[in-house]
Amino acid sequence: MKRSAPQRFRLLAALIMLATMIGGQTAVFAQETVTNEQPPVLTKTMQALLADQQPASNRAAQAATPCVAGFAGAYPCDNVDLLAYMPLATFGSSSGNDSWGWTDPLTGKEYALMGLRDGTGFVDISDPENPLYLGKLPTRTSSSTWRDIKVFDNYAFVVSEASGHGMQVFDLTQLRNVPNPPVTFSQTTYYGDFGSAHNIVINEDSGYAYAVGTGTCSGGLHMVNIQDPTNPTNAGCFSADGYTHDAQCVNYIGPDADHQGEEICFNSNEDTLTIVDVTNKAAPAQVSRTGYANSAYTHQAWTDETQTYLLLDDELDEQSYGFNTRTRIWDISDLDSPQLLGFYAGSTAAIDHNLYIKDGYAYEANYRAGLQILDLSGMASARLSQVGYFDIYPANNNANFNGAWSVYPYFASGVVIISGIEQGLFIVRPHLPTPCYDFNGSGTVDIGDITLVTAAWGTDNTLYDFNGNGTVDVDDIQTIALTWENAC
Repeated sequence: MKRSAPQRFRLLAALIMLATMIGGQTAVFAQETVTNEQPPVLTKTMQALLADQQPASNRAAQAATPCVAGFAGAYPCDNVDLLAYMPLATFGSSSGNDSWGWTDPLTGKEYALMGLRDGTGFVDISDPENPLYLGKLPTRTSSSTWRDIKVFDNYAFVVSEASGHGMQVFDLTQLRNVPNPPVTFSQTTYYGDFGSAHNIVINEDSGYAYAVGTGTCSGGLHMVNIQDPTNPTNAGCFSADGYTHDAQCVNYIGPDADHQGEEICFNSNEDTLTIVDVTNKAAPAQVSRTGYANSAYTHQAWTDETQTYLLLDDELDEQSYGFNTRTRIWDISDLDSPQLLGFYAGSTAAIDHNLYIKDGYAYEANYRAGLQILDLSGMASARLSQVGYFDIYPANNNANFNGAWSVYPYFASGVVIISGIEQGLFIVRPHLPTPCYDFNGSGTVDIGDITLVTAAWGTDNTLYDFNGNGTVDVDDIQTIALTWENAC
């Protein structure tokens, strides 16, 4: 492809800057005793969800259907095409819950991990229009409405509110060769220092898992060393702020110099955003505990890729106060004093459940409103905008606990999966606006933005890794150089 003279100049300038810049970073690590297991307790949101339970949908499987004039078949949509729908009947289960994904590093194949009432389903989605159900890992004890799954080092880690369930560990490389699917799988190993758990959180950069909502640690962070996935070991507790419903734990690379290199957990603790330094597992330290107006149930939160901002969903404020879907926007540049900047009010009354951030977009599972996708380019001024959606519960968008439980947007292919409580698994493909690389907020792509990307050369900074290969490289610098002076 021929480039214009201005383009060649901009690319040359960026490469010259690269040749004159470098950067670097650090880290730390370490145990406390676990309290005795207590029986599972239903939280307010769990009780509300049970009150809204409905039977499995009888909708049939659906093949690839583009979003045209606001619909993909019967499903309302905008900028999101349906690639395939697999109903719960495919999995032989009566309800769904969480979902996560795995990409085989050997083959590049992508797999959906579908939480079910009676276990965990595995689906090969490498051909997303023709997904293949490979089989199920049965629940370790009894069936449960709640199951949660995360992945580390080619292993899936599964917890559940089922009594005595503990943490199942499953070697995902078994999915490479399943002769006559679907089959019934067996767990690879098991961790039993807690019974039931509401959620499992994994920091893939440190190799630690954090079970939350267990009967140990006062419901707070139950820390597990999974650096050897087949031999998980107890690493300690954080119990000072009681029950944690969900969390995100990261090796901190954000702007707060006081905490650079620490391992930080952002905990959703029912009525607060509670930030904890878990670098030393023997002595985790609470950094801050921050409430907010009109809280009803602090459910889940996720940071942006720079760890400067955080989006938080409150699972009961729509029902409690009559709000439309409310996504709260926080400035977390000072971890000791997070500041609530404002909120985004959605277009429906649906309850927000789980959200994840990738490449400047938030992907939200908002129960009866399904997948909602928000552009985060105005996050610094608390201005978000909806750029796409796929509604898996077409009947209405009321504030009830039905429809989309979770979403997973991290496949390199751009495919997104949605897990539905009464529905099953949806495989979709968003068509989103080309991102604008205005990182310094000037309104255009300028030398300051290119400097930021160039300074990240050789790192794994996901914000600037535009080509998704795991490293900021010359291709990424070329990508931003070719948009120099573009208005945002």
